[in-house]
Amino acid sequence: MNIIIVGCGSVGRTLAQKLVEDGNAVTVVDTSADKVAKITNRCDVMGIVGNGATYMVQREAGIDTADLLIAVTNSDELNLLCCMVAKKEGNCQTIARVKSPEYSKDSAYLKEELGLAMVINPEYAAAEEIARVLRFPSATRIEPFAKGKVELVSFKVDKDSPIVGLSVKELMIKYRLDVLVTAVERGDETYIPNGDFVFEERDLVSISASVKNAYDFFVKIGKKGAHTKNALIVGGGVITHYLCEILSRSAISLTVVEKDMSVCEELCAKWDKVTVIHGESTDYELLREEGVETADAFVALSESDEENMLISLFARDAGSRKLITKINRVDYADVAEKLELDTVICPRNITATHILRYVRATQNSRGSAMTALYSINDTDVEASEFIVKKDSPVIGTPLSELALKKDVLIASIIRGKTVIVPRGHDVILEGDDVLVVCKTPLYDIAEVLK
Repeated sequence: MNIIIVGCGSVGRTLAQKLVEDGNAVTVVDTSADKVAKITNRCDVMGIVGNGATYMVQREAGIDTADLLIAVTNSDELNLLCCMVAKKEGNCQTIARVKSPEYSKDSAYLKEELGLAMVINPEYAAAEEIARVLRFPSATRIEPFAKGKVELVSFKVDKDSPIVGLSVKELMIKYRLDVLVTAVERGDETYIPNGDFVFEERDLVSISASVKNAYDFFVKIGKKGAHTKNALIVGGGVITHYLCEILSRSAISLTVVEKDMSVCEELCAKWDKVTVIHGESTDYELLREEGVETADAFVALSESDEENMLISLFARDAGSRKLITKINRVDYADVAEKLELDTVICPRNITATHILRYVRATQNSRGSAMTALYSINDTDVEASEFIVKKDSPVIGTPLSELALKKDVLIASIIRGKTVIVPRGHDVILEGDDVLVVCKTPLYDIAEVLK
């Protein structure tokens, strides 16, 4: 595909790199020559310096032959204007990043009236991910597939975990589990394990299972399975607003610490069940007074990545059971991992993943439709969801007889309301919803074959 990306910030850079790796022709546009140069020096892309909302700049970028324009600048209005110009002057699909809560409420209207292929709100997507983890604190990440019927759940193996020293096969036999181990991240390596793979302390393990079976799995291996009862949140920004909205009908008690009095007043006016405290996020004595030592969860959502990491470390040492830390800089992800900060949320990575999912699905117009894409713990291992069409070569053959490529795993088969944990004798049928885990990007489920 010929793709134009307007905006060369962290999201634009991540998208450009991933889309080029997928074989797309990419042109980036930004008013900053330094940002354009930074991407063009790292990736095989064309670079244009200028205002991406103007017809002349879009024409120079190749809007006449573009298949897709993605607007991910820091301005919602500019992103929408870029898409309007592209729809009028080109014949391409458009995607706009929209961060403002006011625009987010109108996302369906904007998509319909402006003809947008997608409106992506990174803050709302981040809040959704945080809410999922708060509801299931044993996990570090949760990604739903098949409209919530299957979840891809990641967790850290503690030193006292009963699964240390067990192989995948032994784990399944000992606990009689109806789940599938899909990936294990160990140090700098990520494995798609077979039955002989042995778990070690500090492994980051991902499993696929139905919601009930995932819960049962954690109970059986001795991890806390209960829902979070209370959470202490630092920072009252946009993500916190969305999180309060999402959890407004849940039984989770929320306390928010925010330094800006006007933001405190806004939160109090909108969410009467949320306790709002005016104070500094780095006031450790205040955090102790508000229960950081006994909190089921501590969520760091201030505007500063460094501050979020520091107060998360404090909360961990103080006794908070679950840590969720937001970072904006993609390159801080490795730092956060080395600090063992439990769940790390990066809105920019979430945005890039959603857009890549759309691009992959668009490219796959003739084969089995891709409906979801997820990078497991931001590694080179991906989980892809496909609806199998009638002509697919994988139909009807037992999985044990399929000539699968190396590092490919059929993780789940969803047939109607039934979730099948795949075994060798199972077969894939037309219309099945299939979850595939692999290290090679897929555009069609047929590509799992050699």
